[in-house]
Order: sequence, then C-alpha cells, then structure tokens
Amino acid sequence: MKITVFTSNQPRHIHLINKLSTIAKTVYAVQECNTVFPGKVKDFFDNSPVMKDYFERVMQSEKNIFGNIDFVSSNVRTLSLKSGDLNNVSMDVLSEALKSDFYIVFGSSFIKGDLIEFLVNNRAINIHMGISPYYRGSSCNFWAAYDGNINFVGATIHMLSKGLDSGQMLYHALPKLDYLEAFDLGMSAVKSAHESLVERIKMDEIGKFVPVAQDKSLEIRYTRNKDFNDEIALSYLRSLPCKEQVYDKLANRDLSIFLEPYVG
Repeated sequence: MKITVFTSNQPRHIHLINKLSTIAKTVYAVQECNTVFPGKVKDFFDNSPVMKDYFERVMQSEKNIFGNIDFVSSNVRTLSLKSGDLNNVSMDVLSEALKSDFYIVFGSSFIKGDLIEFLVNNRAINIHMGISPYYRGSSCNFWAAYDGNINFVGATIHMLSKGLDSGQMLYHALPKLDYLEAFDLGMSAVKSAHESLVERIKMDEIGKFVPVAQDKSLEIRYTRNKDFNDEIALSYLRSLPCKEQVYDKLANRDLSIFLEPYVG
C-alpha cells in the first residue's frame, strides 16, 4: 500500500507521517515548512512577548504528546517546500506521489488548481483540527476552548473539498477523558485523529463510512488567522481552565452531537 500525505514539519505532522509508515509500504510526504520556534521566530504569527509565551506552551505540549522534531521513517519519501509553495509546484514534479492508494491532507496550505481537482477526484481525506460544522476556519480548537466549549475540542475527518473545511464528514475524533492541562487538550485531540485514521485505514474500515454533508446552520464560529492576536491570546492565558475543569467538560460531552465519534 502507498499513502501520500500533504502536511507540514512540526512534531505532530512528523508523528502522522511515521504512524502512516507503519501500515504502508511507501509514504510520500509533501511537507510545507514553517519555523519550529513560533513566537520566538517571526513567521506564521507575530513574535511579541505574548505570542512567545503562548507558543512556548504550545511547543511544550506538543513535545509532551509527540516528542521532539525527528527524522522520518526509512520508507518515507519526502518533498520539502516553503509554506505556501505547494500550488506553484507542477503536477509533473508530484507525479510519483500521485499514484497512491490513499491521499491525506493535514496542516497543508490551501490547495488549489489541478492538484485539488486530482485529490478531490481521488477521494482524499482531510484532517480538520476542530469539530465541524460547529467550529470552522483556523485554530478551531483554540477558539472552542476560548469560548469555554471544551466539549467541542476535537477533529473532523472529512472528504477533501475545494472549499475550506467544507467537505462531507466521515467521523469525529475526540480527546480521551482525562485530567489534561489546557494546552495538552488540543494535542491530545490531534493524537486521537492520527491514531483513529491509521487504525481505520489498516483495518480497511475507512471506506465504509458514509459521508455526511455539513449543516452550516450549526456553526458557532468561523475564524481566520488574523482573529488570533495578542489581546485574544493574553485573555486566554489569564483564564486557562484547570485540569479539573477540563475533565468535567469532557466527562459531560453529549456524544450524540458528534458523527461516529472516536474517543482516543
């Protein structure tokens, strides 16, 4: 089996690549790279003291759950790009990676043109870190926690579409019930998404899910990168939920509102 994944270069992205490598003969990993020191090095977000504090906590949580940045497994072929360059790469360059059994998108830039046409036609799967259709856009799990809706922290495994995070849904993946630190909560949701998808591909179950259209009338928030700023980050840092609050919210999740929920 061959799997192609369009992703990035943080520890969580490398974790998915290496998990997929355990079930595939070959993994083609197209990685769009950002700094691995957000908040310290200006890149995707600003490098203000507030952002430095916020992302240091994110990085520590990512390290807690996924370890450090690392090399990929020996059966992984990689193509490294600067973030945002994917749409400028020709289909000829990608041709070797476009002959796989499964195509997965997790943390890439917004894909357009011939590539999105190909991926949609070949039933590519997207991992959206957020519970659609309730939270859509960017940093969805942050905004769910910011709103006090810890019960809406999770991931949506859905069919890739030409619109942003608007494809038909297969299932939701949720963080396990535990006394989690606030920042570990979101990373736990990422791990649940990875493990559920790899497990369901391995067991030949992923194709048995019936895709369900998103009901946009249920949307709570749609957010963009520009919505996350120093003021918002500082407000959240000053009111972080404790582990007991996280546990209570997770314990009282109404699983009936989620699609085929996987709790990992």
